[in-house]
Amino acid sequence: QVQLVESGGGLVQPGGSLRLSCAASGNIFSVNNMGWYRQAPGKQRALVAAITASGNTNYADSVKGRFTISRDNAKNTVYLQMNNLKPEDTAVYYCNARVVPFTTRIEYTYLGQGTQVTVSS
Repeated sequence: QVQLVESGGGLVQPGGSLRLSCAASGNIFSVNNMGWYRQAPGKQRALVAAITASGNTNYADSVKGRFTISRDNAKNTVYLQMNNLKPEDTAVYYCNARVVPFTTRIEYTYLGQGTQVTVSS
């Protein structure tokens, strides 16, 4: 069993910053790609940023230059530093991780429970 636990969401004013964290725990042999998705009301879930185990990153065009994804492989944790937040960044943010459990040695994709980010004055 693998769990993804997210933290760091909340309410922030436009121009403000938030840092999201997501820790993977449980029956883990290795963690490959990790990332963040978001889903705004009435919209489909979309990729925000992703990072490989070796640290290669990619971002949605809408967040380039404002958001930074990073990870701590020793802690199986991924972070999303969000700066200069805009009202259109308001969404539920979900952590995503591709994990290989000890028991099966087969990669599975896990999704966190989501954390609300609201950008409003």
